[in-house]
Amino acid sequence: MFPRSAAPKGHSAYSHGPYPPPAVPRQYFNHQRSAAVNSFRLPGPDRLPAYEWKPTPAAVFPPHTPAMINGRKRRNDEYSPHVVKRQRFDSFSHPRISSPSIQIPPPLCLPDQDIAGSSRSSFTGYDRSYHSPHSHLHPQVSAIPEDSNSLQVYANDKLSGQMVELFEACQQQSSDLVRKEMCRAQLQQDIQRLYAVARLYLTGSSMSGLGCRSSDADLCLVLKGNKRHDPIHVLSSLQRLFKTLSYVERTQLIRAKVPILRFREKGSDLEFDLNINNTVGIRNTFLLRSYAYADLRIRPIILVVKKWARHNQINDASKGTLSSYTLVLMVLHYLQTRNEPVLPSLQRDYPECFNPLLDIDAVPERPKYIPPYISRNQSSLGELLLGFLKYYATDFRWDKQVISVREAEALPKNNSKEWRNKFICVEEPFERNNVARAVHEKVKFDAIKAQFVESWRILQKRKDLNSILPLKCKRQH
Repeated sequence: MFPRSAAPKGHSAYSHGPYPPPAVPRQYFNHQRSAAVNSFRLPGPDRLPAYEWKPTPAAVFPPHTPAMINGRKRRNDEYSPHVVKRQRFDSFSHPRISSPSIQIPPPLCLPDQDIAGSSRSSFTGYDRSYHSPHSHLHPQVSAIPEDSNSLQVYANDKLSGQMVELFEACQQQSSDLVRKEMCRAQLQQDIQRLYAVARLYLTGSSMSGLGCRSSDADLCLVLKGNKRHDPIHVLSSLQRLFKTLSYVERTQLIRAKVPILRFREKGSDLEFDLNINNTVGIRNTFLLRSYAYADLRIRPIILVVKKWARHNQINDASKGTLSSYTLVLMVLHYLQTRNEPVLPSLQRDYPECFNPLLDIDAVPERPKYIPPYISRNQSSLGELLLGFLKYYATDFRWDKQVISVREAEALPKNNSKEWRNKFICVEEPFERNNVARAVHEKVKFDAIKAQFVESWRILQKRKDLNSILPLKCKRQH
């Protein structure tokens, strides 16, 4: 495939993603404060290998959705982890608006060959275009130009500047995503020799925009139909197939709770984990992607928090601490619950886009029509990091509260089996189970809490990222 440090011919590692440009121009707020905040670059016209699967066309959405400025809705008074609210598909939510609305053009009907499972744009900034390689292309449209210093709006102090520097050094580049997507596309073609209707989705941090250059790639193979597919049987068949492929090596079948086939791209250190029909991973990937590109501060703070947690050995679910997914939800929850929220609840305000019963084919398409969220909260990256540590060190009630990104609040812990006698309770946004259940030993829980307290104390005093995340650890990416 491609060297890790270089983009394939015809692709820029920094300025263009692998996907075609939007088919129609979009209009955005014209406000001086956030002209850089909501800037983005459009992907170039380069094309990836064609997809073979042809889904039915997706439904057409209503033509207009209002913008949201710290939009709030009435929240549920009662909480049950077992009840999925009935979702409405006849209209979009209309939260309170205190600024001119965004004009979103009517979405186009997706052509018969649009691929819901494709990995869409990889450009930096506001991200709402997931056009299929088969879409009928229009000429490159004009858009707000990307300001290379746009993050500097939130980096006017030493700590914030260090966070930006770390993010820019370690974030996944367009070339990294291109390599993963090229491999995914070739794998799907080869897998369809065994399973003709199979679709292969790129999921996890690689697709959500929250990965590092060193991030492995997660894949979900979706097999539909009336026949129930045994994951072990399917993965065993794929393992035999993969041993015949010239670009795959080191295949390993891992019989975990969610069985996976682990393998590497030949001649590189790019590792893949492939699962069968774990479709909630597709849903939460595109939910997190929508959050990741809602505000320029989201991706940098999440990357720093994950590296901080890894350095302090509290980021390994297999060892009884926090998974990266749990950490991401904890960051999003903190940003949602400020007096002036940095983020809303996208599930609450746009239920049509994130309905847990939505057909999996439509999952990657729905979020692209959500308008930007313009927050009044203008805290710097450093202020948000300090606030995040303080929130879990002193404010959050671990014994009485459930973290819910779905509702954008801390819910009261009830006596249900899901939350009873659990040290940390973090709700999975779709399945509503506890994604922090790996923390089942008090000694590990105490270590996690102690790390939040100690890091907050040190960082508050020194305002220097090196004091909690040494340089040599930061640069390991």
